[in-house]
Amino acid sequence: MSFTLSRRVFAAGAACLPVACLGARSDALRTSAVPRAPAISNPLVKNRADAQIFLNDDGYYYMTGSVPEYDRLVLRRSRTIAGLTEAEERVLWRHGDTGPLSGFIWAPELHRIDGRWHMYFAAGPSGGGEDVFRIRTYAVICDGPDPMTGNWKVLGEFQTPWDSFNLDSTMFRHRGTRYFVWAQREPGIETNSNLYIAPLATPLTLGAEPTRLTVPTLDWEIRGFKVNEAPAVLERNGRLFITYSASATDDRYCLGLLAADADAKIMDSRAWSKSPRPVFQTSQATSVYGPGHNSFTIDERGRDMLVYHGRDYREIEGDPLFNPDRHTRAQRLYFAADGTPDFGVPVGNGPLPERFSPAAHPGQWLAHQAGQPMVGALPLAQTQYRSVSNGDGTLCLSPILLRDHHLTVTSDGYFRLIPVADAEADGQSTRFRRREHGDGSMITLDMPAFPGMALAYANGKLAIAPSKDATSKWLVD
Repeated sequence: MSFTLSRRVFAAGAACLPVACLGARSDALRTSAVPRAPAISNPLVKNRADAQIFLNDDGYYYMTGSVPEYDRLVLRRSRTIAGLTEAEERVLWRHGDTGPLSGFIWAPELHRIDGRWHMYFAAGPSGGGEDVFRIRTYAVICDGPDPMTGNWKVLGEFQTPWDSFNLDSTMFRHRGTRYFVWAQREPGIETNSNLYIAPLATPLTLGAEPTRLTVPTLDWEIRGFKVNEAPAVLERNGRLFITYSASATDDRYCLGLLAADADAKIMDSRAWSKSPRPVFQTSQATSVYGPGHNSFTIDERGRDMLVYHGRDYREIEGDPLFNPDRHTRAQRLYFAADGTPDFGVPVGNGPLPERFSPAAHPGQWLAHQAGQPMVGALPLAQTQYRSVSNGDGTLCLSPILLRDHHLTVTSDGYFRLIPVADAEADGQSTRFRRREHGDGSMITLDMPAFPGMALAYANGKLAIAPSKDATSKWLVD
């Protein structure tokens, strides 16, 4: 996609330059090399699998997850999601030396029930052999209002319908009722685990017979093991959604999705539909393998966020269950036109990417197709660009699916995605200077190589235009 370089263009750019410089010093117009918010960089927390993050009504984000040693329950908190990376982590409880809770400790979740803090988790006995996989669900309870400073003790074992392998419990309120969702092996069904739902009577007991929500039968649910586990619940757009994880915990691990109308009788299994394909899975392009066991939260601006774990590499030595490199990650959760979640792909390591839409053409996005930059309504992952700081007040734009490429204006006036190693050669320009307008939801991407000019969308194509021109304004999402 081309633009025309001429004396008129450069003259217009020079005329705009003093205005741009004055604007950069005002309160309403700021220049920054990287996005102002959210300041999240992946992996968010290393070596923490099965992560749960939520924003509590005390204004803190709380995070727990499985540790590689599977021997303790941990908790950290921060006023921001990004702050969880360096937040102090407290050990709430450690497994015993003997007994049914002396072995593996898996998948904790923190909940507040009737004013008391509870943490559910799965545990088994020590001693080796098959007995260590006699996994059951338990809860610990805090004796005070602050989960970070209170004392925690074992409340007891959760009473499921069958004395069989069960784990990955979660809880949610819907239409005034508190529901429990968990994974369990049901006698008579030859799977590793299925998903179940029931109302909760007490923190350790169900209030009714459970409903079986899903059994792993699809090809992507039974790779390595026949698994439906790790449910997470989200209510949006008049519907209830339950994500779950499927298959073995290596690069085949992935997310499926159940959906029901929010007004439906959710204890009726017929109210729920299952996605025919995984909604979130390994991405070799972004180098995230086996994404799964997710939770949902909102960021500081109230936008939905997906939290999950994943590895940076595919090949694993030994049992993937004992590989420590499942890291906690977070990214924006978007929604399709029909109101269903659009998970895209795991966005990869580094600052969170953004989407840029021409201000005059909302719903169209800076994107790429077949390696060519463009503006259009393309699949989510093709519209996500990461801002990479150059350390000098400028940035480069890198698509997440082509992480070794930068958006470039070549010397002959065409926009290209060029490998990083070649991007600054032969007069090609990859550098932009970001100027935020107002609250930062609208920006201009100035091009230092062309004074007074900026990235624009004009006449149906990417272009260069004067910085103060309307075609140079982009909405940020």
